[in-house]
Amino acid sequence: MTADLVISDGTIVTPERLLEADLAVDDGIITAIGDRKHMPAADDVVDASGQLVMPGVVDPHVHIDGYLSNDSYETGTSAAALGGVTSCVNFAWEAWIGDLSVWDEEGTLMEAVERQKRKGEDSLIDFGLHGVITREDPAVFDELDAVVEEGVTSIKMFTAYEIGLSNGFMNHVFEEVADRDAVAVLHTEDASVCNHLTERLKANDEGHPREYPRARPDYAEAMAAEDAVRMAQEAGAKYYGIHTSCAKAADVLEDFQTDGSEVRGETCTHYAALDESAYEAQGSLAIQAPPLRTPADRDALFDHLHDGALSVVSTDHVAFRRADKEVEHWWDSSFGVNSLQTTLPVFHDEAVNERGFSYPFLVRVMCANPARTFGLPGKGTLEPGTDADIVVFDPDEEYTISAADNASVADYSIYEGRQGTGRVKKTFLRGELIADDGEVVGEPGYGEYVHRERPDWSPNRQ
Repeated sequence: MTADLVISDGTIVTPERLLEADLAVDDGIITAIGDRKHMPAADDVVDASGQLVMPGVVDPHVHIDGYLSNDSYETGTSAAALGGVTSCVNFAWEAWIGDLSVWDEEGTLMEAVERQKRKGEDSLIDFGLHGVITREDPAVFDELDAVVEEGVTSIKMFTAYEIGLSNGFMNHVFEEVADRDAVAVLHTEDASVCNHLTERLKANDEGHPREYPRARPDYAEAMAAEDAVRMAQEAGAKYYGIHTSCAKAADVLEDFQTDGSEVRGETCTHYAALDESAYEAQGSLAIQAPPLRTPADRDALFDHLHDGALSVVSTDHVAFRRADKEVEHWWDSSFGVNSLQTTLPVFHDEAVNERGFSYPFLVRVMCANPARTFGLPGKGTLEPGTDADIVVFDPDEEYTISAADNASVADYSIYEGRQGTGRVKKTFLRGELIADDGEVVGEPGYGEYVHRERPDWSPNRQ
């Protein structure tokens, strides 16, 4: 018996434990884990002595080559590969007409899916899609069967901006999503509260970024989350709260969770690693929605990750340039930050080095849980028979983050100058090396569109 690849003498990290063992890969699939003496001969042997061998990161919340991002699939997924991210779920936006739109005419949800699949032909990593409903047109319900059959088994809705949906229309969407056993993905901020507070700050010329969190307060996030998750529960729909930024919103998710079968949520690396003081230090470069919160909120997010009310850490990666971000008044800034390249090392440093969380915890919230939550059974795991998406990670290497290293088109980093311990050394996708010691070695187009399953959210699956 032979193999294409053996990774030897590393410490394998599973969601449950650490294991000193070798790992064999053949034809893009993990074929064995065990003692070196039981490994097959291999064409390539990687010495992982002193390093961790982890599943590739699964990021279920990225914005690449579409509305809200300057990254192409090649640049965005190159950043992902360097950061140990081997699978992501991007967004397929239903085209709409409005001040924030980039389209000249309305389009259908299926057109959005087909558009993003075509663009993804240049991806270096595997990717799936969420469908985004942007307007209250009942015709979208006639598309949902075809969208789900295309492997788009999650539907995103907003409660804010000009694409925010009314509770009445969202209630109908939840019913339709429940009928198809799909997942409802929610951006929750109360639009009326946020709009009123923003106008007040504008009237008072309070344009410094330090004032920005006052425009989108934690209670506005929690209010909208409570309405949305209650409707989802009444409809029997799976509910996933994205980019949870604060204790109040996480508490809402916890209050509605019973056995974990219907309500789940994520936070993002930046909410775990930074607080609102970043607006003083970095200005509008650090602006995203919802805003960064208080140090106490950061602590609460980790408490909820530990207890399970939150189960996933994502990036909400959006690539802008400084020219899009550095403006006189915060309300004129583009909203979003880039972090695909830095998410694993930054969250590792914050969670493991600073707060004492375990490596299995890291793998659960960044690999296993997002894969299970969004119907990617071959991802986020090192189990034999699954895709050989593997990260070799040096937990002891010290380095300083610099935007000069960005593969993304973004020319800044909200972690600029941060000194951390832990760095991605090698990234494999389906057994092929795509990033090696800070260099992209994979070919655009090696990544594939992943037809996602309807996920199993029964309690024993999380």
